[in-house]
Amino acid sequence: MEEKKKKNIAFNIIKSDPTDGHGGFGSGALSLDNVSPVIIDVEAGEASIEVGALHARSPVEKGIKFLPNKKDVPNGKPYWLIWVTIDRKEDGPYYAGVTACEMTVDREIRRGYKSLPEHVNRMDKSIKRHIMVDHMDAKSKKVLSDFLKNHDVGMWERSLQQLKDGLQEN
Repeated sequence: MEEKKKKNIAFNIIKSDPTDGHGGFGSGALSLDNVSPVIIDVEAGEASIEVGALHARSPVEKGIKFLPNKKDVPNGKPYWLIWVTIDRKEDGPYYAGVTACEMTVDREIRRGYKSLPEHVNRMDKSIKRHIMVDHMDAKSKKVLSDFLKNHDVGMWERSLQQLKDGLQEN
């Protein structure tokens, strides 16, 4: 029996300031260099970094027409798209912004539900160092906290208490 090869994908790590402090054109623009999308398969209890989700091209999203109304996809399989932003403190990198967006996919009818404005706004909030995970189900919170801890325990330890508290099981 062939063993599944484990993907070894890492978070996008901080690059130097692309504007390099010049304050000219583009100095107010946000950089996606430090943002990584993580997709949680709620039923399987698995999380993985899916860089394609930055452009709605993750394996979960490919070939799916997304509808703005959840009722139109009654048999959709639940997923969470998590925007994780990495920043650096004096003692090392940490999870600075973590926001979650709901998504469902029904492969059989090739339809899914997601709110594109919500996904864009949550990505923006993550980039701006917000933590928005309270609305996630308990199982998915545990999957995400375990994933972040196992990916890099040091980054988890340096992260804000707000993230740790938000991902605790209630």
